[in-house]
Amino acid sequence: MATQPLPTLKTARRSRFALRWYTWLLLVIAAAYGLAFAMHWDDRGVLWLQERFESPVERQESVWLPDYQVVIDAKPLVGMEKDEASDLDYDPQSKTLFSVMGKNPFLAELTLQGDVLRKIALVGWSNPEGVTVMGNGHLAIVDERDHVVTIVKLDANTRELNIADFPKYDLGPSKDQNKAFEAVTWDSRNQQLLLGEERPPALFTWKSDGQKLIGDKQALASDELDIRNLSALAIDPRTGHTLVLSADSHLLLELDEKGEQVSFMTLLRGFNGLKKTIPRAEGVTMDEAGNLYFVSEPNLFYRFEKQR
Repeated sequence: MATQPLPTLKTARRSRFALRWYTWLLLVIAAAYGLAFAMHWDDRGVLWLQERFESPVERQESVWLPDYQVVIDAKPLVGMEKDEASDLDYDPQSKTLFSVMGKNPFLAELTLQGDVLRKIALVGWSNPEGVTVMGNGHLAIVDERDHVVTIVKLDANTRELNIADFPKYDLGPSKDQNKAFEAVTWDSRNQQLLLGEERPPALFTWKSDGQKLIGDKQALASDELDIRNLSALAIDPRTGHTLVLSADSHLLLELDEKGEQVSFMTLLRGFNGLKKTIPRAEGVTMDEAGNLYFVSEPNLFYRFEKQR
């Protein structure tokens, strides 16, 4: 009776190599699936397919983020290397931008090219994370740590604001007190603030006469917020559509008046002209011409313009 030859050393080594290769392949597939799930790439894929079927008229009636290209890419905000740019908003009266710094509390007024015009100290704020221009010199500032929104008033000569001099409004508890209210934008069409909780992402409205808040904040249905966190909000003054920024997802999402997804922009290297990934996008705003502006921690400035 013939005997079977014993496996050679080379065959055993090949078997071990194959086992290790398959193990690494499974780990890579599992990691890729986990990343795709966390980044909602499946949802982005569905939205990308939907975008292909949008008509030219529908695109014209929206912001349509795929058409934007960066024209100012990662410009440093001079003198703010040790600060944390946390939000950004456009003032249509002064034609300037206001950015709030969370680490060392102050407001910075910027040109549309990202040059610093002035710094305004914020006395009494703990961790200002959101700012929006309401008009006539009034701004709303959200303090994430203290869970309050404060409406302040400033003019061209203001160099310091003290929180004790202005009305404060309690935002109430959040599901995650450490990842609470971070985003705010002024909705001039509906005369209200639109507020956003960071994690889990959620939206609220609060009526206002432009100088003070009226009544209580109201929860807003937001089933389309399939993002890892909510960093900032903006409203397109032309269409009324809402822009939702997520630093963790490296994503800007456009929602229509019904809260449904319309388009998106990926803030990763190679997309929309970006030479490098925006490290941590914490603020976004738009002017009346449709130009987009971003700030990223710690002190980077971006401007995008529509190319079509």
